[in-house]
Amino acid sequence: MRRRSLFTLLLIVLAAAIAFSGAAAQVVPCPTFPPCPADAICDPVPCPNPDLPTWGVFTNPDWLVVEYHRVNVTIDDQIARTNVDMQFVNRGDGALAEGTFIFPLPPGASVDSLVMYINEIPIEARIMEADEARAYYDEIVRSYRDPALLEYIGTNAIQANVFPIPAGEKRRITLSYTQVLAADGGLIEYEYPLDVTRLTSRRAVEQMSISVQMTGDETLGSIYSPSHDIAVSRQGDTGFRVGFERTQFAADRDFSLFYSVSSESISLNALSYREGANEDGFFMLLVQPPLEMPDVPVAAQDVILVVDQSGSMQGDKWSQAQDAARYVLDNLGAEDRFNAILFSTGWRVYANELVPASDASDAASWISGQYAEGGTDINGALTTALEMVDLERPTTILFITDGLPSEGEMQTDRILENLDAVAPDNARIFAFGVGDDVDTFLLDGITRAFDGTSSYVRPSERIDEEVASLWNKVSAPVLQDATLSIEGVTVDTLYPSLPIDLFGGTQLTLVGRYREGMEDARITLTGMLNGESVSYVYEGFNFRERGGGEPFIAQLWATRRIGDLLNSIRLNGESRELVDSIVSLSVRYGIITPYTSFLIDENDILTQSGRDRAVADLEAEAQTLANQSFGAAAVGAADIAAGLSEAAAPIMQIAATPSPMATMGAGGANATGNVDPGMPPAPQQNAVQTVEGRTFVQQNGVWTDTTFEPDTMTTQKVVFLSDAYFDLLSEIPALAPFFAIGDQVIVVLDGVAYEVTLE
Repeated sequence: MRRRSLFTLLLIVLAAAIAFSGAAAQVVPCPTFPPCPADAICDPVPCPNPDLPTWGVFTNPDWLVVEYHRVNVTIDDQIARTNVDMQFVNRGDGALAEGTFIFPLPPGASVDSLVMYINEIPIEARIMEADEARAYYDEIVRSYRDPALLEYIGTNAIQANVFPIPAGEKRRITLSYTQVLAADGGLIEYEYPLDVTRLTSRRAVEQMSISVQMTGDETLGSIYSPSHDIAVSRQGDTGFRVGFERTQFAADRDFSLFYSVSSESISLNALSYREGANEDGFFMLLVQPPLEMPDVPVAAQDVILVVDQSGSMQGDKWSQAQDAARYVLDNLGAEDRFNAILFSTGWRVYANELVPASDASDAASWISGQYAEGGTDINGALTTALEMVDLERPTTILFITDGLPSEGEMQTDRILENLDAVAPDNARIFAFGVGDDVDTFLLDGITRAFDGTSSYVRPSERIDEEVASLWNKVSAPVLQDATLSIEGVTVDTLYPSLPIDLFGGTQLTLVGRYREGMEDARITLTGMLNGESVSYVYEGFNFRERGGGEPFIAQLWATRRIGDLLNSIRLNGESRELVDSIVSLSVRYGIITPYTSFLIDENDILTQSGRDRAVADLEAEAQTLANQSFGAAAVGAADIAAGLSEAAAPIMQIAATPSPMATMGAGGANATGNVDPGMPPAPQQNAVQTVEGRTFVQQNGVWTDTTFEPDTMTTQKVVFLSDAYFDLLSEIPALAPFFAIGDQVIVVLDGVAYEVTLE
């Protein structure tokens, strides 16, 4: 079983704050594990254990603030050197007495230095071997009723003593270590611990930054983080820099980064996860054409701009739409062809046929000279565009509108039927809905039928920026109608669905389920390029037959699956089967959205009666989803569903509200699960946790595994901190990360339900 995190950073302040008001604080000698100076200020209470200090354990107390936490990583040929720089400040009125700094180490890590600066005096540290660290962890857990350290059983650790921190003073810690990074499925992973929520109650770091600089001699393929919204800057073919920065940052997951090296013109890497041999497995494929493509031919394509110039576009919207059209025309490929259609009451075309890219500047001038007026004839404009499509060339249609059909055919179903009647197989439509008065059912129905995507440009966003962002991704097609086959492996429910187009410099992340596993699988990627079929073959991937792998893959699949089901409800109407599936997936994988807040609202969500109530509530929301096609709530719903179905990383929590349709405004979730400012905050924090791929819901103070079935299962009970508790952990170490969640836990492992109780 893979650890939830390899290591974490703990400042265990074995101290109590002493307020200097009135009489002087009492000085009491204390036992010496860890050593305590004779003049230390200690809490004068009886020692619970003669081998431990008399003061209590505080993990990052309120008055001890992490002022900054900076991580700089350099990677060279799979050797990673991590440099950590942290500064703590005591913002209380009194002193913090002596404590201990503990840093559990990743396997195989070599510590270069750890320096704690106290008034510019460095304090030495020492390394505890795994057995000594285990004894230290156990003593803290027993004496201070804090199980969090159980997770790090089996690791070595760094220990440094901390002398008293007076009010207003700071303590800076620098740490450097090196490690060899492991590769799995052709992907190399670097991980850094950030998830200390159980230790710090999600207290924010005032300034958090992570920088990763990778250099090497081999051509790079995919770069992917399943945990954080990173910025990636490729530095030629063999290097990259990754950055992540936040203020007031409260981490709820560890930082994880995958990258690959590749000798292929189009690289493909695979990871898999399986909870057990009797369960379906999950897999993730990362497909990456190179950033620069001298060895990969780019297909010439046709581009048709279909732009709304109705009266409602007048002003900034029309200016931005003109800028968007100009950007696309300025960035056509030399062999591309194009046309432009402006529509209002009727439509007008730049040319009667597709014209070469050399005419782009003239077309841009033509569009710049137009002004917004009239109604909105979507049907006529799009059917005209589709009738222009050359069946021999891939075609991209960029469709921009801010309103509902008001001219020509105005019924959504009839428009979709009309487009289907003239639809060629080689056209993709990408739609941009501007503002809140667009028909989301129409736009999403069109893009689903034509294998594109819908983007909703909210009032605070710019049309030209959204269009430019998409065009940069789809401007260089290297494979059209791509499909894949995995020899010896049965695959189902793949997201995104195939066939799909692959574009130069743009990474494609696919996730799916599989049944029969295979240790040495061959994957074939096939598609069309300039009218000819081409194939790429990749070998040596492990689709696990037994348990193991990366749990986030199952969570990412569940995220996309829920998004797809919500879209099906919106566009095709709700059904009990779809609602049941959403409830089951949310409960099993901990996906919290405005539509699945029952996971934290229902106290008995794991019972049949709790599930029935959740299904009934979601059915009511689903009916609203299926009946509301335009307005702020409808656009918000479309944004949320798209964010889920196109997520690049697992979305473990989007802000939940009792009535999402009533409260959704301009906000939504982005592709990595961060919440936009427009979304209200979740009503409960830490109500759901995911550990080792398992979801735990807090019910009546008990962290309960969502695979536990209280109606049919009985538990094997063990009292928290009893001898039997530690004996069980020694016998089954795999329980440690689950028991580390808290003092009351129910977890199902290998078919047995274990329950930690207080008595």
